[in-house]
Amino acid sequence: MKISEKLPVFFIPHGGGPWHVMDDFMGDPQGYGMLRNYLKKIGNDFHDKIKAILVVSGHWEESVPTVNFGEHPSLLYDYYGFPEFTYQLSWPAPGDPQLALKIENLLLEAGFTTARENLRGFDHGVFVPLMVAFPQADIPVVQLSLIKGLRPAQHIAMGKALESLRSEGVLIIGSGMSFHNLRGMMSGNQAISKISEQFDKWLTHAVENKNPEIRNQLLTQWLSAPGARESHPRSEHLVPLFVVAGAAGNDLGKQDFSGTLLKVKISSYRFG
Repeated sequence: MKISEKLPVFFIPHGGGPWHVMDDFMGDPQGYGMLRNYLKKIGNDFHDKIKAILVVSGHWEESVPTVNFGEHPSLLYDYYGFPEFTYQLSWPAPGDPQLALKIENLLLEAGFTTARENLRGFDHGVFVPLMVAFPQADIPVVQLSLIKGLRPAQHIAMGKALESLRSEGVLIIGSGMSFHNLRGMMSGNQAISKISEQFDKWLTHAVENKNPEIRNQLLTQWLSAPGARESHPRSEHLVPLFVVAGAAGNDLGKQDFSGTLLKVKISSYRFG
């Protein structure tokens, strides 16, 4: 792939907390091992083909789309109750103010009101999966916030505004979870496992619809899916998928990874 060719877009599961540096994270080394291998494969496949990475994480919401203009963002250790060493991790990937400006302009042209952020560090929805995929920390990264209210159509429109970046060497990643009910995951309840499978089946069917317009319409109606609210009591970890689906344009989606974490079904999706 040449840098001028259109890159795919990804929705990836970023797992829980700093799982990537813990040998037996939450008692599911097999599930997290599969996720680690998947993220490593993305890095191996694309490290030499991209100029920058744009990440939308489920851990940053603002009243308007907010772009991180920081030149050297720190890490935001936004997880709690883990060993001390997990709060001393380092991943010094640079920011990219020029790309941030381009993102801002694309959103403004699409009719969005935007804001800038210069001091916020990368949250764990950014640095945890990217530390696995791109441990070299040598590719510039820009983070874009979600919009409070978490409206699906609004985030699809935000993604559409950014689609052109894919032809400029920018890898767009939505970082969240296809299933995010922490209480349910920790309970080990067999009913929750079944619910996660039902929701995952619906979500994959929606993503893989052969008509991008229908696909996006289905995603805006995600609350009609079986087990929707049991899978996402709050939707912030699903909404990055909507941004990615918008940035996909007419490219079709597919399930790119399927696994289980703590006995619940999780998936990653790729478009293009």
